[in-house]
Amino acid sequence: MNQLNGRRQTANPFLLYLGATWKVAVSISLLAAASAWSQPVPGSLDAHWNEGASDCKATPQAPLQVHAYEPQTFILRQSPCADFEANFLYLLIGSDKALLIDTGAVADPKEMPLAKTILELLPEKDQKKLPLLVAHTHRHMDHRAGDPQFASLPSVQIVPIDFDGVRAFYGFTDWPNGIAHLDLGGRTVDVIPTPGHNETHLAFYDNRTGILFSGDFLMPGRLLIDDGAAYRESALRVVDFLKTRPLSHILGGHIELDAAGHAYRFGSHYHPNEHRLELAREDLAALPAAFENFNGFYARHPNYILTNPIRNLLALAIIAAVALIFIVWGVRRLLRHRRGG
Repeated sequence: MNQLNGRRQTANPFLLYLGATWKVAVSISLLAAASAWSQPVPGSLDAHWNEGASDCKATPQAPLQVHAYEPQTFILRQSPCADFEANFLYLLIGSDKALLIDTGAVADPKEMPLAKTILELLPEKDQKKLPLLVAHTHRHMDHRAGDPQFASLPSVQIVPIDFDGVRAFYGFTDWPNGIAHLDLGGRTVDVIPTPGHNETHLAFYDNRTGILFSGDFLMPGRLLIDDGAAYRESALRVVDFLKTRPLSHILGGHIELDAAGHAYRFGSHYHPNEHRLELAREDLAALPAAFENFNGFYARHPNYILTNPIRNLLALAIIAAVALIFIVWGVRRLLRHRRGG
């Protein structure tokens, strides 16, 4: 019995050594992975975005502005004079394919040479332009009007815009739960369901730059609410997703506020003194609480505005109807009074 114990005691230090060595190796691997994870490729947002003009006919300007955030990430801004939506589009380039997020509000390639510009930005591989995937943050027309420019191009795939098509393409089986992944070759983009503004809404997280491309889900503008409960759950989902991930910037689909946080007039083609494009983790972190305290109609926050356009229209319609009733009642009473006199 003592001999058996002695053998065990002799073996244990070796096993402990192996175990300790394995733990050290795993720890080093985890630390290396964490170090790589925590250092996104840096880029620059030092750009003066096209602000349009008070008189667009008298002030000709390029319809599309291109800014290189870094050599493989491009931000494109459609001129407010080309369309008041003044969309921001994003091109991410991997080693095997590229991803274009949204195609903007202008369909005519003569007015908005989007496809031509994108092809010029794409590098070549095997003497051909890199394959391109055209995706959308959601199906609203101002985020997909440019799709037809890409329809007949070789090596271009356009993600469907309908609800079932979106779920099927990305493989979501328990919408809006789960995360999809796009492998661009040495660059992975995570796709996160974010319904609330629209049932098909998605946000895209780029592991290379640490940027969250948020579409109309979160931006310096009016966050138009279609489903408040779904919107709040989406905010919580994105907050949870980013807890352990670096976040360089949140880049949305529009700028609708000036630097002081006031909204430009709807339909305006002139955006002087614009709010910065990028939002931060703090803006996202505050979003769930903003929905908890939302009055259901309109609420201003430092870097965005919550608003429910349907409820606002209904409220205005009710107010107008009540006002009309009082006017009619007042007129009839006045007429009766005069007849009685």
